[in-house]
Amino acid sequence: MDLVKALADRYVKPTLPEMNVGDTVRVTVRVREGNRERNQAFDGTIIAKKHGGINETITVRRISHNVGCEKVFPVHSPTIVSVEKIRRGKVRRAKLYYLRGRVGKRAKVKERI
Repeated sequence: MDLVKALADRYVKPTLPEMNVGDTVRVTVRVREGNRERNQAFDGTIIAKKHGGINETITVRRISHNVGCEKVFPVHSPTIVSVEKIRRGKVRRAKLYYLRGRVGKRAKVKERI
């Protein structure tokens, strides 16, 4: 098991901000289209964190043109260029799946100061 742990520690990104559920983040992803590469940002609220260590994932939700869009990002993936925390959220739940059924101002999370 030490071999697996040593291999996983080699690929864990050391410079990630502290992310919690409810925070608004900007995830920059490297996108390949044919033979070209570009970086694309995805802004949204973290509604779930799962797993841990090298397998850690975050689910980020945003509303675009009145349609909810969720993406699951493996945090330590080489395609993730950066994760930037925009604002901290004040929540009392570990999973914010209830935001899926809310629209407008009710779908917002209060800011923690």
